[in-house]
Amino acid sequence: MELATYPLNQRRDAWAWRLVATGASFVLFGVGGLLLRVVVLPLLACLPGDAPTRRRRARAAISRAFHLHVQFMYRTRVLDFAIDGAERLGRPGQLVVANHPSLIDVVFLAAQIRDANCVVKQGLFDNPCTRGPVRTAQYIGNDGSMDMLERAADVLREGQCLIVFPEGTRTAPGQPPRFHRGAAAIALRGARTVTPVFITVDPPTLTKGRPWHHIPPRRFRVRLHVGADIDPAPFNTDAALPIASRRLNDHLHQLFHKELAAT
Repeated sequence: MELATYPLNQRRDAWAWRLVATGASFVLFGVGGLLLRVVVLPLLACLPGDAPTRRRRARAAISRAFHLHVQFMYRTRVLDFAIDGAERLGRPGQLVVANHPSLIDVVFLAAQIRDANCVVKQGLFDNPCTRGPVRTAQYIGNDGSMDMLERAADVLREGQCLIVFPEGTRTAPGQPPRFHRGAAAIALRGARTVTPVFITVDPPTLTKGRPWHHIPPRRFRVRLHVGADIDPAPFNTDAALPIASRRLNDHLHQLFHKELAAT
């Protein structure tokens, strides 16, 4: 079986160790999801408190688990990472909009926000390793319906912070991100502010259609740069919602293309 697309003479930076550590990271993620589902979250649910309090505890546990997972990958030298501006994430009514170059983007983002809601793939609600955490945290499944857009807007109006990946799937390797208008529609319906997060992964890895064992020839670096806030109100003053959504989506497209091209 072919384990990587790189010739042996191009492999460096403890390639064999990183392959083993990458596999261990995937195993740890699955085991961690099951432990959250059958041990941690049920125990937290037994503590006193109302529904919002229990939800915050569940999200904090998931955020902490993601933080530990990032630290595992860092300390086993699978990756390096840098995060710029994380202190501006997690504000009430904030829509966090990010590009999606790799499989672990949501792990990095949710690790930075203790009480974040997130629009996730609908399939995660059926996956045995993830369905417990995503349901208990009351994440929103991306089923593409208008009801999903309204539910997402509702949580913003309630004052929750919401993470959205407008591409809906990972960016195709070598291609710029292509955003669907759903994130813009959600922002115009309920966000107090929109905060872009620009994610780069160098060299590219864990991309769409690439098996986990096709690791790069050197340790990869993940960088999250939190951009300036965007006020959605000016896009929604004198136009019907579909037109306003297109305007805001076009603005986000241009912003991400410019920022990512400069990295």
